[in-house]
Amino acid sequence: QVQLVESGGGLVQAGGSLRLSCAASGRTLSNYAMGWFRQAPGEEREFVAAISWSGSRTYYSDSVKGRFTLSRANAKNTVYLQMNSAKPEDTAVYYCAADPIYSGSEYQKYDYWGQGTQVTVSS
Repeated sequence: QVQLVESGGGLVQAGGSLRLSCAASGRTLSNYAMGWFRQAPGEEREFVAAISWSGSRTYYSDSVKGRFTLSRANAKNTVYLQMNSAKPEDTAVYYCAADPIYSGSEYQKYDYWGQGTQVTVSS
């Protein structure tokens, strides 16, 4: 099994930047595709971004495309979500997820999840 721990959340003003990290232990992260999802109170879990195990392919939701960048440092067993031009509607708990095969937008298909990190964007 792989254990995932997110960090880097916090409070940021609209237009500001934040970098989230997801550190893995228990398994080599290079064997897994990774995804980020977010969930606001009372809302469904929403796809944010995903990256293939090699890092050669990335996918973004329309709501974050052009503002967020997902990258991975397999040597550090860590993936990063760089959030730029933050908006109040980005406020949510952000979760990273891992799967040995799947790198899409359906959260049900990811096998492993972190505990989440809160991101709050003030207007």
